[in-house]
Amino acid sequence: MVASPEKIEFKTSDAPASNDRVAVLLMGYGEVESYEDFANYNEQALNLLTAKFAPVPTWIYPPLAKILAIFDLHEWSHQHGQFVSPHNAIFEQQRAGIEKNLQEKWGDKVKVFKAFNFCAPFLPEQVIAEIKSEGFDKILIYPLLVVDSIFTSGIAVEQVNNALVKTTDGGEHWVKGQRYIPSFYDEPAYIQLMADMVEEEIKNDLAVAHLPSQIGIVLMNHGCPHKAKGFTSGIVESQALYDRVRERLMYRYPLISVGWLNHDTPLIEWTQPDATLAAKNLIDLGATAIVFMPIGFATENHETLLDVDHVIESLQKQRQGVTYRKLPCVNDRPEFLKMAAEWANPQIEALLSESAIAVNPSLVVRDHVHSHGDRGHNHGDRGHSHGDRGHNHGGHGHSH
Repeated sequence: MVASPEKIEFKTSDAPASNDRVAVLLMGYGEVESYEDFANYNEQALNLLTAKFAPVPTWIYPPLAKILAIFDLHEWSHQHGQFVSPHNAIFEQQRAGIEKNLQEKWGDKVKVFKAFNFCAPFLPEQVIAEIKSEGFDKILIYPLLVVDSIFTSGIAVEQVNNALVKTTDGGEHWVKGQRYIPSFYDEPAYIQLMADMVEEEIKNDLAVAHLPSQIGIVLMNHGCPHKAKGFTSGIVESQALYDRVRERLMYRYPLISVGWLNHDTPLIEWTQPDATLAAKNLIDLGATAIVFMPIGFATENHETLLDVDHVIESLQKQRQGVTYRKLPCVNDRPEFLKMAAEWANPQIEALLSESAIAVNPSLVVRDHVHSHGDRGHNHGDRGHSHGDRGHNHGGHGHSH
């Protein structure tokens, strides 16, 4: 799957040092390919995602994950004929395609690795260890997810940080350079591609039987909870993405709505309207055809497939006589892989040109003790009273 350019030339004077390379860590959710993995997958998702917004005690995660696995098995196996998510295979095609584009520019100075938030053997902890073992010391963290929030990119960084702690040996850290690519919700090329995909579908399939004002377009984002324990949940970025795609379509097609693909967790206020309600609203306004376009997902997954199927099945029973169309994610479209590589180029160039950083994690503790010691010494009694006050705060925190 890894393609190398036929001819790459470097000037002798610019030849990189042996370790002057960048590991691009492409990160996605990953999805179950064996039904036996449902419970484990759900438990990891609960720990990393649900814990950030739902008031659920951690002890309930293992049994809750097993209960959810029963529902997943029923939906994927019985309702959808032994469905296996194509997500992981598509993500590998994305990884290979982005690497091919990057190596055409950088040669073997760049290698693209993939990591899945919830699926072994590509958990970030496993892949970070592989990156270290291959001698890389510069990492570009690249969540291939559209919304930049604590629920998508945030958990990617969380897992990378945990992995980096586990791969240190107490001395100077092996990582000498780091960069990060936030989501591409505001990238003009991606926004235009979303609009182009909708227009292609309408032109090729719907325009012959439906007037432009009768074609409803539901632009689907990843659902977000409104309150998430203080974390930003991605609503602002998702809304901005929707607004910008809509701007490119609304002068020809007036019936456009955001449709959030929510996880209907009890007691949580989710973004509205959801995809079903969005479609109903457009039908009430005279839409005779509905196009469902996932803009908040770069890679196909069970939400863009099974969840949208459920939405359409429900609508077909309630609102008959309407034509429904489900569009794919960008997946491995060549123009997307090319633009995704282009977004990485400035960060790779920066990593290769910047001076190596030298970080020694053990210095954090020594520095902390040292500064407190000085402050206590300089302030004398006042420093002592601060200590007492700190002790009282500790007690107060404990009572909470």
